[in-house]
Amino acid sequence: MSYKNVHLAATSNPDQFWLEQAKQIAWFKKPSLGYQQNSDGSDSWFADGELNTAYLALDAHVEAGRGQQTALIYDSPLTKTKKQYSYQQLLDEVAQCAGMLTNYGVQKGDRVLVYLPMIPQAVIAMLACARIGAIHSVVFGGFAAKELAVRLDDATPKLLLTATGGLEPNKTIDYQPLIQEALDLAQHQPSAVLIWSRPEIPLTAAFDLWQDALQQASPASFVRLKSTDPLYILYTSGTTGTPKGVVRDNGGHAVAMAYSMSALYNCHVGDVYWAASDVGWVVGHSYIVYAPLIKGCTTVLYEGKPVGTPDAGAFWRVCEEYNVKLLFAAPTAFRAIKKADPEGQLVSKFNLASLNTIFMAGERLDPATLAWTQQHTNKLVVDHWWQTETGWAIAGNPLGIEPFPVKPGSSSLPLPGYKVEILNHVGQPCQAMEQGFIALKRPLPPGCLQTIWKNSARFESSYLTQFPGYYASGDGGYLDEEGYLFVMGRIDDVINVAGHRLSTGEMEAVLSEHPSVAECAVIGVQDELKGQVPLALVVLKDGVYTCAQTLEHELIAQIRAEIGAIACLKQAHIVDRLPKTRSGKILRATLRKVANKEAYSVPSTIDDPAILEEIKHQLTDASA
Repeated sequence: MSYKNVHLAATSNPDQFWLEQAKQIAWFKKPSLGYQQNSDGSDSWFADGELNTAYLALDAHVEAGRGQQTALIYDSPLTKTKKQYSYQQLLDEVAQCAGMLTNYGVQKGDRVLVYLPMIPQAVIAMLACARIGAIHSVVFGGFAAKELAVRLDDATPKLLLTATGGLEPNKTIDYQPLIQEALDLAQHQPSAVLIWSRPEIPLTAAFDLWQDALQQASPASFVRLKSTDPLYILYTSGTTGTPKGVVRDNGGHAVAMAYSMSALYNCHVGDVYWAASDVGWVVGHSYIVYAPLIKGCTTVLYEGKPVGTPDAGAFWRVCEEYNVKLLFAAPTAFRAIKKADPEGQLVSKFNLASLNTIFMAGERLDPATLAWTQQHTNKLVVDHWWQTETGWAIAGNPLGIEPFPVKPGSSSLPLPGYKVEILNHVGQPCQAMEQGFIALKRPLPPGCLQTIWKNSARFESSYLTQFPGYYASGDGGYLDEEGYLFVMGRIDDVINVAGHRLSTGEMEAVLSEHPSVAECAVIGVQDELKGQVPLALVVLKDGVYTCAQTLEHELIAQIRAEIGAIACLKQAHIVDRLPKTRSGKILRATLRKVANKEAYSVPSTIDDPAILEEIKHQLTDASA
């Protein structure tokens, strides 16, 4: 079937369409029910079905005779460690870990908080929770103690699984004092803390040793779960400053993961799939752990960076060494590679014959980064757009259904199951090419959030109230005449210059085309006359030395030529780096507060807090 026919089938009769897709996974009890809206406003799929996600990811493949196939590749340039697990070996590790959890009294419905670096124990712990019906909540290893405490109090886990620390290219991060501080701050106390001792970071805390606890355990079998039983809680930033615990179910999630691997990514049994992300982010949940394993692929767990471990050829080395078919990472990773290797010399040193496609998501893919990656890899590069809340892509190029031409700046077409509409501020549909609020017509497809943990009212107010009958994405954009979606960024990233609404994302795309610019951020600063005016912060490519004043004049001229004088760009500052979340998103909202001299708190998700202070001093010196 063509994309058009598949999409029509999914939107015109979603129950029939998704019940058909549900046949692709091994249920203990096959569902007969499709979508249901519950009395509290939450959604559910396949409510009468029974399954187990860890069984789908491991046992089912072993039973099908694929036990010796490689399931997980662990590659850590930081520790110079490489290890591979077959499906049978990973199943054995997961069953043993599940037995350890049951020894500590963890049962179906209990929460387990996972605070780990990118080591195999993170994957094993998540699957072990899924095996016994416990609900895992993964927090980025190294997150601030205060933020860890907030999640402890909200999820109220029975157990905390952690490690002695994490590694960075030039330093180690000892988790132990952070965990102790979090426990001191939190009202809720888990019954135990289990810590994985890493050779690089000595054990100093008086927590139970994970390695010892495993020795005392017996392998645990999987339990039958309802489709609607929660699989995990994943916290995403909330506008009130209080994190929102996105709840994902078992059944809808499993169906969506399996479907997306074939329909969107065109990956199948035995293919090597690499999401260069972190398990603490939704991409790590969906596409390091669950989707590739449910589909029977080999998944790569990489403890390293796109640059600095040891150089900007790291990604290409991994692709060559493991015959990676599909690479998925955030645009910021490729901008870092482009900055360090602008001519792509390191790319040409590796054999990328196995690599079919490079997918990018997590933030807007600027056309300059798209063009650089295509030019130097000679691979199809696909931008796609999704959110923590949806768990898989809202829009993308459906390679497994019908591939479409790439349009720079667009995340391609809405995927089957998503009915994307552009609405104005009063909820009326916009015309093609007219910017507005991106909204998703309900019902949302399987795999999307069911509710907010312990707060269905917040689920309703955050996503469903603004446009009745729709899920409000919080992003702005437009659809072109061919139905391609252009996501211009968060609604907050639209600035009002003398009554004209301008997209900072559009300005960033223009500035990124300058040959000296590696990446940039445009923010709105207050102006007495015009209300707001744009301010550009630009990072130069490595080895580029230019006069700041000359560059500023060239960038201003570029904006005037491509957007017009109405954009009023007058300031462009060169900075060493931009503040980002651990998942690669530029912290534009915080940058706005810094530039406007407003009070701000350092976000819990920031990769390096020192960057904000550096930029604050630079902007202060410039204004003086």
